[in-house]
Order: sequence, then structure tokens, then C-alpha cells
Amino acid sequence: MIAFVFSYTDRQILSLLIDPIRKDLGLTDTQFGLLHGFAFSLFYATLGLPVATLSDRMSRPLIIAVGIATWSVATVTCGFARNFTQMLMSRMMVGAGEGTLTPATYSLISDLFAKGDLGKATAVYSLGSFLGSGLALVVCGAVIAMLGVNSVDVMGIATLHPWQLTLVIVGLPGLLLALLIVLTVRDPRRLDSPKALADKVTSATPVTPDFTAVFRLLIRERAIFGPHLLGYSLFAMALFGLLAWSPAFLIRVHGMPPQEAGYWLGSTAIVFGGAGVLTSGWWMDRRMRRGAVDGPFRMGVIGALGLIVPVALLPFSHSNGACLALLAIAMFFSSFPMPPSAAVIQIVVPANMRSRVSAIFLFFNSLFGLTLGSVLIGLLNDRVFGRSDAVGISMSIVVVIAAALAALVLATGMGPFRARLSPYGHES
Repeated sequence: MIAFVFSYTDRQILSLLIDPIRKDLGLTDTQFGLLHGFAFSLFYATLGLPVATLSDRMSRPLIIAVGIATWSVATVTCGFARNFTQMLMSRMMVGAGEGTLTPATYSLISDLFAKGDLGKATAVYSLGSFLGSGLALVVCGAVIAMLGVNSVDVMGIATLHPWQLTLVIVGLPGLLLALLIVLTVRDPRRLDSPKALADKVTSATPVTPDFTAVFRLLIRERAIFGPHLLGYSLFAMALFGLLAWSPAFLIRVHGMPPQEAGYWLGSTAIVFGGAGVLTSGWWMDRRMRRGAVDGPFRMGVIGALGLIVPVALLPFSHSNGACLALLAIAMFFSSFPMPPSAAVIQIVVPANMRSRVSAIFLFFNSLFGLTLGSVLIGLLNDRVFGRSDAVGISMSIVVVIAAALAALVLATGMGPFRARLSPYGHES
């Protein structure tokens, strides 16, 4: 979970730095949307597939540690970027490093917890996303306030703008976390574990299915994974669009200084986003123990529907208090899909395929959800409305449409999931 906090901190840090980055690098909103979405998600999505294959065969803590070190160094190099291309390449490497974390972690969680506890366990891990997003905004705002507006000379090596030094400061601690994970986290599947010794007794050559078997599973269970992949990818469009552009909305439309916007948005994400994650995981487990086995899809539908009204009203909020109240409600419901989307994979997919199915899910979730959500809002600002202060309207349009479609698609998966797992509700 702490690794996920660092992951989202490094991922979301750009959102509060949007205006100084645009000014110093001469970017449009569309280019910023590409940096925040496409550049990050390209490698985050594609490298997750081979990494997931390794996670089914190698030490998962080691894979996670290498990923943390990679994205931390890449975040630091973002701070030395002098143009769009350099920033684009660094953001790609941030995505490459972060693509290792979730597939390996989902695989670890499924080895450590029973089905009836997967919702809560995944919720604790997923809590890191909103803690990280919130800390990114709070810490970033504090650093900006501390540094002011003047450039800083760094040991005579380089002169950095405040936004650049902020990225360097945020990226460096991840290297210590990578070392901590290597030294302290043990893989429950390690060779000297009781489970591994039992596997040696029962099978001299344990088989890891190839990707053909994984795709056959997805096709066989397409009534479940079709709505799962598409529905939660649409939800990701709504979630990441909201996270990426809310700071710009407060700064441009409501006139908040960046440090104040960071404080309020960060606190909102931590408190209300975190509460939504824990509520979703707890509620799903509770429903499933009582026999309502469609919980992983129902939670997604409830979250998507709950997101629509507050985001639709955002452009019409004229006071800071009303705006922050609507954002708090939106953050709460936008976090609902995280535990249930992972639980579907952990419940339906065999253990030796979970990392790769998780990576396929993240491929669609990030490449389409994260990329389209951020870029479409930037395109609407630049090409349709033609002004930067229309960000609230652009964000509302994209998020509301994506959330409504997500609710419709996820609802179609409830019946097949119930049919597939109807005996599960009666397990102890």
C-alpha cells in the first residue's frame, strides 16, 4: 500500500503543476493531456503484460522493487526536462516502472487472503491510490509555497524552476522504499515455504500456462470479462479525468493559488476517496457473505451512478465551498471500482494466471481509460471551447458520459457473474 501511495504521488504530481509546466515548456492543454495520460499509460499498459508473466514465475517483491526504483528515477528526470519531448520520454518511463506494481501485488494478495476477505484486503491496497493522489497535491502545494516563484540553483549543477525541483524532491524517496522492499518483503511462494514444498511433493514440474491458455479463459468467460474490461475502463476515464483536471478547475475558474488548491484537493482525495475505497471493499464482502454474489459488479454500478450528479453540477458551482463539497462527493464515489474490479480477477481466475489477467485488465484500463479521459478534456478545451477557463465544462462532459456508460456496461455483467459464482455465497 505504501508503494501504491508513492506510485500515485509520482503519477498525479503533474496535475497541480499544469500551468507553470505549460508556461515554461510552451504546451497546449492537449499536449498536457498527452503527458498526463498517453505518455504515462503507453508503457504502463504494455509492459504490464510481460511483467505479469514474470510475476507468475519469479520473486514478486523483487519485481516490485525494480519497478519502484525505475519510476522514482524517471520522476526525477521529469524535473530536468527542457521541452515536451524530454518530458514525454520521462513520463513514459514513469509508466513503465509503475506497470510492475499492481499485477504483482494482486497476485500476492490472492495468495495471502481467502475469497471472503479479498474485498477488504484489496481495499487497503487500493487506499494507496487516493492517499497518493492526495499527498501529491498537498506536498506539491507545500513545496511550491516554500520555494516561491524564483528559480533555484542546485549545488551549482543546474538551475531549476520550482515545478522542476518539486518533481526531484517527490521522486527521490522512492529509491529508499525500493531498498526497503528488497530487504523486508518475502514472497509466500518462495522455495522454502510450506506451500512450495507441498508443490514439490505433488508435482515435480509445476506448469505455468502460456498466454494462449489465458486468452482461452477470457474468451470462455467473456460474459463476465467483456463488461468487466469495458465497464471499468470507462469508469477509469471518469476517475482519471477528474483527478487530472480538478486542480486546473480550482486554479483557473475559482482563482485558488496552487498551494491552496493542492491542500483542499489533497485533503478531499485522502479523506473522501479513501473512505469510498474502504466502503466499497467492506460493502462488497458483506454482500457476498450474505449470498449476493454480484457485489464486484454492483459496487461499480453504484459508484458510477453516484459520480454523475456531483460532476454534472461542478461547472455551476460559484462558491469555493459548494465546489469542494461536490468534489468530495465525486471523490467518494469515484473510488468505488478499485476493490471490486480486482476481486473479479482474484475470484474467477486460477492462481497461475492472475498476474497476467490483471495486466490485461490494466492494459485496457490505463491505455483507454487514463489516456482518453485526460486527452479528451484537453481537446475540448483547445478545439471546442478555445479557452482555458472552460476546463470545468470539458471535465463535466467527459466524466458524466463515461460514468453513465460505465454503469450501463457493468450492469450487464451482474447476471453472468451471479450464474458463474452462485455457490460462492454459501461458502464459509
